[in-house]
Amino acid sequence: MSKDPLLQPYQLKHLTLKNRIMTTSHEPAYPEDGMPKDRYRAYHEERAKAGVALAMTAGSAAVSKDSPPVFNNILAYKDEVVPWIQNLTDGCHEHGCAVMIQLTHLGRRTTWNKGNWLPSVSSSKHREPAHRAFPKLIEDWDIERIITDFADAAERMQGGGMDGIELQVYGHLLDQFWSPLTNDLDGPYGADTLENRLRFPMDVLEAIRKRVGESFIVGFRYTADEAQKGGITEEDGIEISKRLAATGQLDFLNVIRGRIHTDPAMTDLIPVQGMANAPHLDFAGRVKKATGMPTFHASKIPDVATARYAVEAGLLDMVGMTRAHMADPHVVRKIMEGREEDIRPCVGATYCLDRIYQAGDALCIHNAATGRELSMPHDIPPANEKKRVVIVGAGPAGLEAARVAAERGHDVAVFEAQPDPGGQIRLTAQSPRRREMMSIIDWRMAQCAARDVVFHFNTWAEAEDVTALNPDVVIIATGGLPNTELFETGKDTPHVVTTWDLISADVKPAQNVLIYDESGDHPALQAAEIAAAAGSQVEIMTPDRVFAPDVMAMNLVPYMRSLQDKDVTFTVTRRLMDVTRSGNKLSATIGTDYSDHTEQKEYDQVVVNYGTLPLDDLYHELKPQSSNCGAVDYDALIAGAPQTVVRNDEGAFQLFRIGDAVSARNTHAAIYDALRLVKDL
Repeated sequence: MSKDPLLQPYQLKHLTLKNRIMTTSHEPAYPEDGMPKDRYRAYHEERAKAGVALAMTAGSAAVSKDSPPVFNNILAYKDEVVPWIQNLTDGCHEHGCAVMIQLTHLGRRTTWNKGNWLPSVSSSKHREPAHRAFPKLIEDWDIERIITDFADAAERMQGGGMDGIELQVYGHLLDQFWSPLTNDLDGPYGADTLENRLRFPMDVLEAIRKRVGESFIVGFRYTADEAQKGGITEEDGIEISKRLAATGQLDFLNVIRGRIHTDPAMTDLIPVQGMANAPHLDFAGRVKKATGMPTFHASKIPDVATARYAVEAGLLDMVGMTRAHMADPHVVRKIMEGREEDIRPCVGATYCLDRIYQAGDALCIHNAATGRELSMPHDIPPANEKKRVVIVGAGPAGLEAARVAAERGHDVAVFEAQPDPGGQIRLTAQSPRRREMMSIIDWRMAQCAARDVVFHFNTWAEAEDVTALNPDVVIIATGGLPNTELFETGKDTPHVVTTWDLISADVKPAQNVLIYDESGDHPALQAAEIAAAAGSQVEIMTPDRVFAPDVMAMNLVPYMRSLQDKDVTFTVTRRLMDVTRSGNKLSATIGTDYSDHTEQKEYDQVVVNYGTLPLDDLYHELKPQSSNCGAVDYDALIAGAPQTVVRNDEGAFQLFRIGDAVSARNTHAAIYDALRLVKDL
């Protein structure tokens, strides 16, 4: 019997949880037609079979028609959800994993122009800044209807075999009632007393208990401290927690600290890279101590050591490691096998959550199998035939290709022109706040070292270097170099520098700097941070209607916090047309896509962020010697089948290129390129 605190069972009412690790409620946006179908089941089942004790699914499942999903939520108000819930539950139960679901009414945290186009409702007359829909102030008949909807949804989940439910009480309708910041009501549900503000969540709880009985597990995931002036204080939260415990109708408390009504507030509640790990853990421990209730919590607990401490110190009964399990679904199995060093680390990039909030599906920035369990393996199967694989480039694409090929059992050699691996990731990690990104590289290097991959650093690979190794497969992962040719003008701009120059410190910021951002991704804002911190006057310009659209909500927050107290301006819908020398200044011709208007502005320095152009000379040199001439069978690639294209019968090897060596994309795309190609070699 293991003595590891994380591997000890926990008795929750009648339910024995086999260890102390859970995935907390989160919506990966995988439902189809509002139903958790096969993709959803496969995602949770992968984590269940690797040892997670409790999967808290959905984030959150909608109980009412006037709570339309904002990120492809499960529709718990439909009867047809029950068999799909049963399928999901059975898939996890088969591996000894308990399954629950989070239910909610979004209140004002949604919009009216989706689903059935019903008005959003709230205890507040004000819209939520993040979702922008002005709600209808809730009426008595709405309250009665929604209480019934919660009870109906709970009964459906019980009918689908779930072990329990939790109610979402932070930022959504139930919390909107009990927060003094979002309750504009009078009467029995009004803002004047804590008892009145709590009445609606308590009425919902009572209705659910009457419907599902005493044995079904019910908990709250709730904010016990809004961390904002005028909101619920820690003292209030402790009192609320005691009152919840005193009802005798709740089986666990899942504690949150903060608000989610704006991007900055949500980022403090769910921290991203560069922010402190487990910032609310001690607070959750104080709630547990004050109530004696089973207490769960999750908020940037990415590593096993922190999770182990949380349980060993008695701060939590169940520790949520949700983003950690998106990075590596096999965390628990690796703990049990004494392989903690093999756990693929969560780097806090929050690519997963940011995609959801832009109506995408959740994907891990460096585990391309997450969310693709039906087509991509988390465990790489061995190949039937050992091959000699040569990879050029040791960035994220090349290292993923090397890792997967080595796990397949192939003989792998990697050429890299730089003295160290990492490619653009190493550049990204120059910003102190983004240093965690290097774990993407460090983990792969460790995996490659354990499988005897041979690396040739400080080696600019020529065609003869590659062919001298008699490869069966050659993969070009050489990335790209910054593009400085302005859009559609055909003009290269010798007077500009690139964001790479500032980030790498090869060029120092000047006094008056234009950062022209054509790509809308991280490098422009990273360069702006560097220039602003150096005391520069900075203008960030984009031809788009918004700046940095690919950075997305939660990752934008740290940039704005670092820039807004400095001399930085943002200019949208303006296009850089040309840059010429004007004495000791640079004269920029500024145009717009919306008219023929142009103007001249002077700067000391113009910094361009316009993606990369493939560094592909070696690829084109090797094409004539390859059997496939670089061609990829896309149908086979998508279907997960081996590449069998032959365009040159005399070719000695297959040739492929991946990542930015094909075109400028992002880290996830580079890693996905590598995984889905190499898993079938």
